[in-house]
Amino acid sequence: MIKTVKLSKELVVTVINKIGILADMSKIVSDHGLNIEAVAGYATNNEAKVMIVTDDNLRAGDALRKAGYNSIKENEIIILELENKSGALRQITSSLAASGIDIKQVYGTACTAGCPAKIVLSTSNNEKAFLVFKK
Repeated sequence: MIKTVKLSKELVVTVINKIGILADMSKIVSDHGLNIEAVAGYATNNEAKVMIVTDDNLRAGDALRKAGYNSIKENEIIILELENKSGALRQITSSLAASGIDIKQVYGTACTAGCPAKIVLSTSNNEKAFLVFKK
C-alpha cells in the first residue's frame, strides 16, 4: 500500500489568528512559483499555527519572512504516498503502534481519481518510523 516514503521537513508558521492569513501566505508562496504540497493548521485563542510542505521550503520560508512572517521553524517529518484505498491509513498506523512509535502529528491529502494519498507524519522517532515503512 505504501508507494513512497521520505524524510522531509515542514514549515511551521506561528501567527496572530485573523481572517485571511492562509490566503496571504498561499499567495506569497505561489507568487514565488512554489507549490504547497500539503497544509494543515489550527487556532487557539488569538494564535494560529500553519504547517506547510512545499516543493522548496528554503525559498518559501525566505519569501514568508520577507513578507513579515517571522515566527517560522522547520520540523522533521515523514511523507508517505499511499494507495488511495480502504485500510491504507490503518496499515501504517498499526505498523507504528506495533513498533512502539507514537504519532505526534498527522495530516494528509487525497483525491478520487486514482492518485495516491499523501500522509504527513511527525513521530516520537522519525528515523525508526522511516525504517519501519521501508520494509
